[in-house]
Amino acid sequence: MVDTEKVKQIVKQKQEETKTDKGQTEIQTLLNKMKDEFRKVLPETIKPDRLIRIALTEMRMNPRLFDASKESLLGALMVSAQLGLEPGALGYCYLVPYQNKKTGQLEIQFQLGYKGILELVRRSGQVENIEARVVYEKDKFDFEYGLNPKLTHKPALKERGKPVAVYAIARFKSGATAFDIMSVDEIEAIKKRSKSPEYGPWVTDWEAMAKKVIIKRLCKYLPLSVEVQKGLAVDETTKAARKDMQDEEEIIYEADLTDWTDKVITLDNKETEAKEPAQETQHVVPQGVVVQDVVEETKPQETKTFKNPFIKDNE
Repeated sequence: MVDTEKVKQIVKQKQEETKTDKGQTEIQTLLNKMKDEFRKVLPETIKPDRLIRIALTEMRMNPRLFDASKESLLGALMVSAQLGLEPGALGYCYLVPYQNKKTGQLEIQFQLGYKGILELVRRSGQVENIEARVVYEKDKFDFEYGLNPKLTHKPALKERGKPVAVYAIARFKSGATAFDIMSVDEIEAIKKRSKSPEYGPWVTDWEAMAKKVIIKRLCKYLPLSVEVQKGLAVDETTKAARKDMQDEEEIIYEADLTDWTDKVITLDNKETEAKEPAQETQHVVPQGVVVQDVVEETKPQETKTFKNPFIKDNE
């Protein structure tokens, strides 16, 4: 006899595969339309075809990305292209799907990875080296703030126990250093405010994400260029490519569509009702750090045409 339930399962599986294949074809067509726009902002070391191929690979590994809004997908990939960071397994940045509670729509959030932040900071030209490490229960660890700050960490060689803290150290070309430390409780508070605390890099790469958090906080005290600060500001944001956009640069300045509806704990451990746009603030510089003005070369404006993929050529 024919097993009707098994037949139904096979038919359903085939329908899902057909739906997925159709979605992949539509996305690939859309990304190919954006190839020229990606080329305008990508560094010479990354070709548009490579970015599209990596993006499609990431989406096949996480099929939920195919169901997300195309506007947020293009927005996330354009931010990735503008920063010159490849999403995926290398850990420079991630494409994270989440359900927007306000719109009820699945959207894609751009997230910087640990290596991505390191890359951005090194581009500033002011920092010789920057690193972060996790401290475990059995490690020998001591630090001291004040006029003569110091930090000592001797890792245990085996059975290190559970993580208890994370720290980051920056060494400047001038020879000065700066460091910052966070407890695991502080890191977990940051994790809870994430849009994907139960899946994604917070689950698969907790240590890397913890290092990212402490480095990002240390960056508040570093003399970074405007471009690097701009790159750090778009971390964990949801951008969208709109039909009325005339320039690919508009995407990075697009308002964050992420729905922060609950109280969150900021990196300064202050409670706030909602995520507000970043404002220009005066940073407190650690003792021994010399802040140098970053002079940016002014280049003549080039006339460029933005080909919006949502608008047909005959419109």
